Amino acid sequence: MANYKLVMYQAAQGPRAGFVVGEEIFDLAGLTGKLSYTTTLGVLDDWESAQAILDTAITKAKNGMIKPIPLDQVRLLAPVLYPSAIFCAGANYVDHMLEMAAVQKIEPDPNPRGLGLNPWHFIKASRSVVGTQAIIPMPVHSKRVDWEAELAAVMGRPAKNVSLDKALEYVAGYTVANDLSARDFSTRPHLAATSPFRYDWVSQKSFDGACPLGPWIVPAREVSDPQNLAIKLWVNDALKQDSHTSQMIFSLAEQVAHLSTRITLHPGDLILTGTPAGVGLAKREFLKAGDVVRVWIERIGTLTNTIA
Repeated sequence: MANYKLVMYQAAQGPRAGFVVGEEIFDLAGLTGKLSYTTTLGVLDDWESAQAILDTAITKAKNGMIKPIPLDQVRLLAPVLYPSAIFCAGANYVDHMLEMAAVQKIEPDPNPRGLGLNPWHFIKASRSVVGTQAIIPMPVHSKRVDWEAELAAVMGRPAKNVSLDKALEYVAGYTVANDLSARDFSTRPHLAATSPFRYDWVSQKSFDGACPLGPWIVPAREVSDPQNLAIKLWVNDALKQDSHTSQMIFSLAEQVAHLSTRITLHPGDLILTGTPAGVGLAKREFLKAGDVVRVWIERIGTLTNTIA
């Protein structure tokens, strides 16, 4: 079983899917002869067969049957261009729930499990996805853009009403995400707190560049337990978030199983699993032009972006 990472990269003929072995990148369609593997979505649509095909392709690559490109000479794009859906877990880390309760000067909510609640998700626009090293323009309507480091799961099989014990079998791999949020547009002004029309999820969560993603997809077989990963975020080398996926309230398996009871999950769909404590809102610190944000997740990699 070969180790590799799936990427999308900018080639002369346009975006192409590749796999990274060591410090080299190989064109997937060229090496496998499968035209559908021009994109990672094409690979994910064929995930059950693709894993064996990719293992064979890597053997060919190591035998020199195709010339690789040095990784440092390639511009990586978001590893999924573009998912049909991005589901984002809200209030899913114990430390973040306590942090936000302190910001709002309210008593922390009881453990949602004790209330019989299920995981809770909102949707982010697919076209808000950008890759590592992308320069992200500050949205003109916001002066309070915040960071949120998140583990992202990439689906590899259609999932509908899947059981909890089988849920992770539907995950193809993992990548790193930053759920950027325009905090000054979380609610609409002049509406009562009790109004069902108070919240503005589109303006808060789906501006251009609001979903940095990357640098690649690490196959799920190389991450034995998604609930056992360190996660960190820096702004200009200052550590802001430092936590662990074991702090999730609802595990990834629980999220997959629950979402699949509401809607069919498809290959390439993303599940952003929530963010830990350390977001800017807690200290009234927000991103500004020139800031460099790095998100690192153990066993997966580092996502880096600059705010323009």
